[in-house]
Order: sequence, then C-alpha cells, then structure tokens
Amino acid sequence: MPERLVFLLGKDPATSHGGDMTMFRTMRAIASERYHTEVLCLSDQPDLVEPDVVRVPKPPISLPRLVVQSLARRRSLVHTRFDIDAFRAAIEESSTGRFVAEHSYMAEAYLRAEHTHASRDLLVSTDVPESSVWRRTHRVTGRIEGRRLRRDELRVAGAARAVGGYDRAEMDDYRALGFNAHWLPITLPPAARIRIADTPPRLVLLGNRMWRPNADAAETIVRLWPEIARDIPDAELWLVGPTPGATARELPVGVTDLGFVDDIDGVLAGCRALAAPVAVGDGVRVKLLEAAARGLPVVATPEAVGSIEATLGMKASADEHDFVSRCRTFLLDADVADDDGARLHAANARRWTDRVGHEAVFGWLSA
Repeated sequence: MPERLVFLLGKDPATSHGGDMTMFRTMRAIASERYHTEVLCLSDQPDLVEPDVVRVPKPPISLPRLVVQSLARRRSLVHTRFDIDAFRAAIEESSTGRFVAEHSYMAEAYLRAEHTHASRDLLVSTDVPESSVWRRTHRVTGRIEGRRLRRDELRVAGAARAVGGYDRAEMDDYRALGFNAHWLPITLPPAARIRIADTPPRLVLLGNRMWRPNADAAETIVRLWPEIARDIPDAELWLVGPTPGATARELPVGVTDLGFVDDIDGVLAGCRALAAPVAVGDGVRVKLLEAAARGLPVVATPEAVGSIEATLGMKASADEHDFVSRCRTFLLDADVADDDGARLHAANARRWTDRVGHEAVFGWLSA
C-alpha cells in the first residue's frame, strides 16, 4: 500500500479560491502518483463530507485575544492564529504517515501535537512567505511583525525534515542557512491554446484582491491605464478576482471590474494579454502559470516573474515605462501577441511533458 501523506491546510480546498489552492491541487495530483494523499483543513463549512478530507471548524478571529496569546507564546500573530487546539487534536488522531504543512504557520499545531516526530514526519511548503508580505504591505507594523514571522518561519524550517518552495531564490537562501530546502518548479497542465489573433485589444489583471499585493497591483494598472490605452480605439482592461467590497471610485474609460467570475477560461480566452504589475511576488506566481498554460502573453514586473523566467523564459519588464510599452505593443498588434503566446504555450507543454516539476516534488517528499 502507498505511504500515507497528510496535507495540513488553513483553507478548505472545496470552498476556497486563489492561487495557493490551484497549486495545492496540482501538487496533490502529482503526489498522488506515489502516495495515498489525505487532507486535514480548517473550514468554514466543517459539515461537508468528502473522502480523505477531515475538516476542523475555523474559529473566528478575536484580535485582542490573539495579541495577548501572541505575546504570551512569543510567536507572530499569524503563527499564533493558526495554532488551534482542535486542529492539534485532529492531528493527534491522525498520527501515522508523513505530514505536509501548506504554509509554515500550518506546522504550529503539528509541532505541539503529542506522539509526533517532527524531523521524521514533517515537510513544509513555504508557498508565499508571510514575513515578506508583511514587511512590504503593513508599513511600521509590518516591519516589526515581519521580523517575528521570519523567526517563526526559520524555527519551523529547523523542525521539519525538508522545506519546499516555489521561488528558487528563497530556497537558495534556506540552503545557505543550512536547511534541507528544495525548489519546486511546478507548472500547470497544458490547456487548449487561446486564439490570441482573434481577440480584441483587451488586457486582463487576474488575482484575488482580498490579498493586499493583488489589490495594490490593481491600483497600479488603473493608474497606468490612460497612458497604456492612449490613442488605441476600443482598448479595454478587465479586473478579475474577488475584492474586499464594493468601491465608489470611478474607473477610467475602458476599465471594467468583473470581480469574482466562475468561468476563468472564458474570460482569459477573450483577452489579448495578462498584466501583472505586482510589487510583492515571493512564492509561486500562479496567475502567470495559468496564462502560460493557455498561451496567453504576459506583461509583468520582475517581482511577478521571479523564477518563472528560468522555468519558462518569461521576460519581465525593466521598469514602469517598459511595462506600459509592452502592454501597448500587444494591444496594437495581435500577431505579435499571438507569437509570444505560442512560445509560452510550447515552453509550458514541454516542461510538463518532461515532468521537471513532478520529479522535484518527489525529491522533496522523499527527502
């Protein structure tokens, strides 16, 4: 019988959306080739029934209590938030096999559980390092909390058998500190290629704007849009993804906020290119991988591209002026966009067929 692998998640994969869930599903599908995989997750709908999934009620946040617990335990707010007694109890009831914490903070309950052997049984997927996000998006509080988060991330890494991550530079840093760290250059399964030559002059920004870096990226491209769309008849920009709430702000001509959509494939099939002017890009850049899998050209900042440049040859814009120029090039010339999309689609298909990401995952899981 295959070895048992239990993923520890802070979200319910049946009800949650976002890039981290897309990558989790891809990783689980890969791991299932060699392991019997199960999921233990926090959920807002704990009564849902699904094979090989155990759901623990996700408690609401009480900020005053969280701050007191954080100070008492000398842990960051995020790591304290996910150190939940009921989750620890569920781990103790599922005490055999190997455990994979999706995000460093999901290891906290495991490390407090009885009858566990961290160095033997625990693997950690760093995903997007919370310390980097907090330092860049929460100003003074972020700098303070970012240091506490980094201390927690390193402590968890030291307790794990191995750490895996989607960003090559991040894993290089972990190895330099003496940790057993594995870069996981996972791509997404190839999809049918979008007929870019048939699309209207339309860009799309894709991302869950409940996450601050994606919200900031939307603000950036809205600011740049009048320059991008200048003298281009019928130029459009679609903003796609959940938002914190309705906004009264008036958008420039040509910009439409679609919010959450069920049919991402249909949306992307009607666009000329994906724009990603993000300033925080640690971890995996799922929206860019989704574009590459469909052959959709990408205009992105260096922070957005990250390790994907080494994986798929996706080039980043040098600066804001270059970003605007590349957006305009794709809007003005569908053939140029189509050629770029075909190159990306072929690179992604080749990478998937060669199973580069698969072998990296197996190497990490068997470390």
